[in-house]
Amino acid sequence: MLKTNEYFDGKVKSIALETREGPATVGVMDVGEYEFGTSTKEIMRVVSGQMHVRLPGNSDYVAYEAGKAFEVAANEKFQLRIPEQTAYLCLYK
Repeated sequence: MLKTNEYFDGKVKSIALETREGPATVGVMDVGEYEFGTSTKEIMRVVSGQMHVRLPGNSDYVAYEAGKAFEVAANEKFQLRIPEQTAYLCLYK
């Protein structure tokens, strides 16, 4: 069964699903700055648009455009700056 999620006053929306690779979400983010925490390892792939990401232990943001992915370990926090509406796929390991 699909489950929908909404965060940050509706600026981030996702749909949870089961894939061959395990649990995942597909979603969209509106322009803004966000902080997320992880409970499992996450592999985030940008589908459309771009994300500027500050990973744990880093002081700088790195830009990821459509087709690029990054990983965040379990039990960490990471920050995002979204300069344009962006779609993503996130796999949970």
